[in-house]
Amino acid sequence: MPFDATFESLATFECPDWFRDAKLGIWSHWGAQSVPRYGDWYARHMYREGSDQYRYHLRTYGHPSQFGYKDVVQLWKAERFDPDELMDRFVAAGARYFVAQAVHHDNFFNYDSAVNQWNSVKMGPGKDIVGLWKAAADQRGLPFGFTEHLGATLGWTAVNKGSDKHGPFAGVPYDGTDPANQDFYLDNSRHLPAQDVEVQDPWYSDDPEWHRHWLDAVTEMIDRYQPDLLYSDGPLPFGEVDYTPGLQAVSHLYNTSVRIHGTNRAVYQQKDRRPEVSSVGVMDIERSQTPGIHPSPWQTDTSVGDWFYNVRDVYKTAGHVIEMLVDIVSKNGNLLLNVPQLPDGTIDLECSQLLDDLGAWTRVCGEGIYGTRPFRVFGEGPSTVVIKGFTEDRVSWTSSDYRFTRRANTLYAFQLAWPDDRRAVIRSLADHETVTTVRLLGHGPVPFEQAHGILVVRLPDTAPVDVANCLAVEVGA
Repeated sequence: MPFDATFESLATFECPDWFRDAKLGIWSHWGAQSVPRYGDWYARHMYREGSDQYRYHLRTYGHPSQFGYKDVVQLWKAERFDPDELMDRFVAAGARYFVAQAVHHDNFFNYDSAVNQWNSVKMGPGKDIVGLWKAAADQRGLPFGFTEHLGATLGWTAVNKGSDKHGPFAGVPYDGTDPANQDFYLDNSRHLPAQDVEVQDPWYSDDPEWHRHWLDAVTEMIDRYQPDLLYSDGPLPFGEVDYTPGLQAVSHLYNTSVRIHGTNRAVYQQKDRRPEVSSVGVMDIERSQTPGIHPSPWQTDTSVGDWFYNVRDVYKTAGHVIEMLVDIVSKNGNLLLNVPQLPDGTIDLECSQLLDDLGAWTRVCGEGIYGTRPFRVFGEGPSTVVIKGFTEDRVSWTSSDYRFTRRANTLYAFQLAWPDDRRAVIRSLADHETVTTVRLLGHGPVPFEQAHGILVVRLPDTAPVDVANCLAVEVGA
């Protein structure tokens, strides 16, 4: 039965098992904004006088009235981009799905679009970035998705219609005011903020023509690549208007998947947490998570560092990423991790090492991650992550902190700090749950005692892995 473009119809969505089992995805949040190697939102902030990226642009390329973002995109060549080599790295690191970026807020498409001539095939790299990623993922059997950030573009890019208020270029219009550039910079001068603001409100324009353009573009993406996953950066685009372009896109995604596979295996993701909206797909939480087990599968998306490559970055360590993964999976979530790429398409040595370290851990402890489901409780112990938007501080875990997953009669208990006394004490089993064996993943069987539901395990002198060691606890019927 096809999906209609209504909340009622799309609320019948059931999350496919591939997504529930995968747990860890890698994201290539990569595009022309990587060229300056100066971080996220470059195409916006380079037009915000006084910002770090404005100053960097002025000193590196010249004033944005003379050298604008349209000129930056021509510098993107992706000359060392090797999707097969990178996908092998991602698979070795433990990724079970892969997500590319189709278009960011900058309005530059990463494939050969008939909707927008400003794309990676007609200029810049001269390559179908999305298509090359998909071919590499398909060859390795990874579910493939892409992200679109286009909904906010009309207002987001309006800053290129401004001018400096101070200095030698005061009053000189930026290059976005030139009518010759309108097909890229858009007809959006009415969205130019009255005063300098980082994020405009509302996030989405109320312009029906823009809504139609967005739907045309996303429909083209779906038809061309038949993704297993589609992510919108924000709430369901234009979900409040009567003609529901967002719902039309989601229904087209699912119906396309049904036509190809016989049943829907596609996942739509957006960031509105209201149940009536999030029920049309899988809720995504950027750089944060849920405080406990969520009844439906969900996802955290985050990055090793900044979203686009940034020479100023301090990266997360592999240990931090692993602890996040364990905590998220214990709460019925997935982790989608961006690994920043240099403009030439490669990743740097620090990211390579992080992927190697992540892979070494997943090869030992992946049994407790992939294909698991939440336990009765997500964990025990005194320490928790801070649940606050865009907050990802590493937690000072103790040896009493555990996160749990399960598969059939096996409880997986991740001990988030190795105990000095080499004892693991787990208090979350019920009195009737009798433990038959305990294995320490990467080591083998370990001795244990159980009394009144409390399980005490004797650990070896040396931990198999440096972070989040995992006990596989077999519980009798």
